[in-house]
Amino acid sequence: MTARTAESARPRSRLRLPALVALAAVLCCGASARADVPAHAPPGSTAASGETTSNGAGGTSAGASSNSPIYIPDVSRWLPNATSRESLSSSLQILVLMTVLTILPSILLMMTCFVRMIVVLVLLRQALGTHTVPPSQVIVGLAFFMTLLVMAPTWERVNRVAVQPYLNNEAGQMDALAAAGGVMREFMFNQIEAAGNEQDVYMLYEYAARRSVAPDETLSRADVPMTALIPAFMLSELKVAFVIGFRIYLPFLVIDMVIATVLVAMGMMMLPPVLISLPFKLLLFVLADGWHLVAGSLMSSVV
Repeated sequence: MTARTAESARPRSRLRLPALVALAAVLCCGASARADVPAHAPPGSTAASGETTSNGAGGTSAGASSNSPIYIPDVSRWLPNATSRESLSSSLQILVLMTVLTILPSILLMMTCFVRMIVVLVLLRQALGTHTVPPSQVIVGLAFFMTLLVMAPTWERVNRVAVQPYLNNEAGQMDALAAAGGVMREFMFNQIEAAGNEQDVYMLYEYAARRSVAPDETLSRADVPMTALIPAFMLSELKVAFVIGFRIYLPFLVIDMVIATVLVAMGMMMLPPVLISLPFKLLLFVLADGWHLVAGSLMSSVV
């Protein structure tokens, strides 16, 4: 509120740089519009030509076309209406494609093991005490390429059973989507069962089906909808990631406790223990070849 009042209190006679740029663009457009009229044209010829152009374009007023300082082109001929069924279908396909490309990062985040990779790497950075090293871009890139490497067999199956049949006109769009969804469902169910987190599937299935599951009732994979499977898979990945992160955190926590105890015994209470323990944690991590162990453990944890 204060900033807006100060802004309005400024003198309006001064033009900022964006205003000057806009004014120059208006003057250039007006000059280009007036340059289209011949210099030797008699008076009234401009209005006549403007009337002819407006009649051909579809009824635009001649006075507005000739007296306007800004030339605004008519793009109705460049973007025709989707009047036929084929053009409408193409427009809808483009819309669906752009929508899928927009939510592709979310699909990668929800239906792959990327959550496990990124959470463990972030916890490792916090355990080391280096809050900005490695940078977030490096951690995200490492998690992304490790996800691509681990998910390569699944991608190959999706390509074989869904993408190639669709490109070869052997299956329709819905059939290809169903085949790809079946492969991803199998992958997510395998990860959930390997981690022993089937209770998440039952909990979310109760909300999706709007009914309670009996204690002796067993659900099959076909009974669980995608809307319940995806959040159950994400919960399972978060649990696995936190378990791995806890195991990684323990050695560094022991080093911090030992350094803090030594500093208190020496009477150096004002010295931060993290400042002393950081070199020792880095030395232990390098000597144990920590990056190799963490990356290998993460990739081997995906079944």
